[in-house]
Amino acid sequence: MNYLVLSNAGLDTARRLQAALGGVIHGYGKRIQAADVRAFDDVAAALRDNFNTGEPLIALCAAGIVIRHLAPVLGDKHDDAPVLALAEDGSAIVPLLGGHQGGNDLARRMGAILNVVPAITTASDALFSVALDEPPAGWRLANPEDMKSFVVALRTGAAVQITGDGDWLRASNLPQADDGSLKITIADAPLAGDGRHLIYHRQNLALGVGCERGTGGEELIQLITDTLAAENLPAQSLAAVFSLDLKMDEAAVHAAAMHFDIPARFFDLAALQAQEGRLANPSDIVKAEVGVAGVAEAAALAAAGTAGGELLVEKRKSRRATCAIARAPNIIDAMALGTARGHLAIVGIGPGRADWRTGAAEAALRQAEVIVGYSLYLELVADLIVDKECHAYDLGEEEARVRFAIDLAAAGRNVALVSSGDAGIYAMGALAHELLDRDDAPGLWGRISLELLPGISAMQAAALRAGAPLGHDFCAISLSDLLTPRAVILQRVEAAAAGDFVISFYNPVSKRRRDLLAIAREILLRHRPDDTPVVLARNLGRPSEQLTVLPLKDLQVDDVDMLTLVMVGSSETRARQRGDGTWSVYTPRGYAAKHPKSNNTTPNTEKTA
Repeated sequence: MNYLVLSNAGLDTARRLQAALGGVIHGYGKRIQAADVRAFDDVAAALRDNFNTGEPLIALCAAGIVIRHLAPVLGDKHDDAPVLALAEDGSAIVPLLGGHQGGNDLARRMGAILNVVPAITTASDALFSVALDEPPAGWRLANPEDMKSFVVALRTGAAVQITGDGDWLRASNLPQADDGSLKITIADAPLAGDGRHLIYHRQNLALGVGCERGTGGEELIQLITDTLAAENLPAQSLAAVFSLDLKMDEAAVHAAAMHFDIPARFFDLAALQAQEGRLANPSDIVKAEVGVAGVAEAAALAAAGTAGGELLVEKRKSRRATCAIARAPNIIDAMALGTARGHLAIVGIGPGRADWRTGAAEAALRQAEVIVGYSLYLELVADLIVDKECHAYDLGEEEARVRFAIDLAAAGRNVALVSSGDAGIYAMGALAHELLDRDDAPGLWGRISLELLPGISAMQAAALRAGAPLGHDFCAISLSDLLTPRAVILQRVEAAAAGDFVISFYNPVSKRRRDLLAIAREILLRHRPDDTPVVLARNLGRPSEQLTVLPLKDLQVDDVDMLTLVMVGSSETRARQRGDGTWSVYTPRGYAAKHPKSNNTTPNTEKTA
């Protein structure tokens, strides 16, 4: 959830809501300076950027401002995230978009906190105190495409005939009559509706599945579809796909969950073994292979429960997959059963500036339940994780923090592991893959989903600050000998020097190690001119940012620390200080060969004046 605030008056209101609802506050930088607020300078861009995250947006400003700036980017109303306009003093709340995607409910929660009645204008909510196209958890509307016609008829005074048990409908202000010309039916079987007849289904069916390793998603989806059709059961009544945790990383299971728009949940072996006495088709072969006499039936029964749950459809088979369906006496709360497949996002946050973070990285941080990282890196993304469960580690505890993040993901959590720069460049990505690839890795580790989110690497940031020194071939070398032998490091420096690559040196010095950079300098001076440009980039993207350009012959170890990236140009790299004091350091790609070649210019400002 995001709050967009234009003044200090609105900031107080936003903080009241944040204390109760969580979320991130974004403040107009020209008027608001606060450590816990993420600053922005362009109101229109901030509104659109926050809207595009897909998270609820609460704009503490005039509704007209929001409407004007978001109008060009609006799409299908069914896809719009909630957008609410809130008076700066909290005296008025207007859901503008996404009312039936959670916006109206959020408005009511905000109203309870601020002691104000929200101005909900959605027809069914306002007139009948019920959101017909946003039914309660555990209910699905089978024909949402007919909602508009149905509500139009309601507003003209037509009464509704309700068939079936739906307390939330009967308790509403809908005009109800046994002979109503409009109909709402709560059905246990597929039923066709229309503009005067809405069909709702309870999610009280548990779908259990099993399959061979590598089964295609199309096969499992087709098996489920055929089974539902044969048994005259509505897909909208499925609460979730359930299986054994051994299948947690099976692509077909997740493809089926996505196809039917339901979660995938997984039980451990003991939970399924407890159902063996209830199986209709126990199999010794399956038991010998996975430890339980039937995965599909056992998973369905475990989800439906022993208190009234029954096996409705016995195991059905395709060539490589099985499915079974159990019915519970009540709506199934799938999220309270088994575990989800855990997810680990390794997120590169760039050098530190908020506007240098990629949208994918920010989205991963917003979506994560838990954030893990080096304490300094967590401080750099504090604006995005204020309402998250966070676990901070000290420098030097890299393996411990990665193991902890993987353990959390293996327990079914959605975890973000924060890296500076790019997650795959001298960062946590390689270590995570290495740990997951070890022979002694715990079984559940291998079943999590894993993704790396890109960030701006230190060498990219340094290069772009200096000009375009990476305009031709380049490489990166870490001078840390904690994990790489010194002889190997120097061999790589020698090879890169001989190859005339632009070289970015990561981890150039430490308190203990002061000589490798000096040795690298001497190696390079044997292969390229002593006036080769060198860029020293320290704390890029942060308030203490420093950028220095000097000739290779003047590079001194004392000018560098662990927060500095050292970039040494090739023999073709050129440097010139511009009239405004900025640097133009670049490496030509060869286009100059088509034109008269100019002389290489050194970083000495006396020569470039």
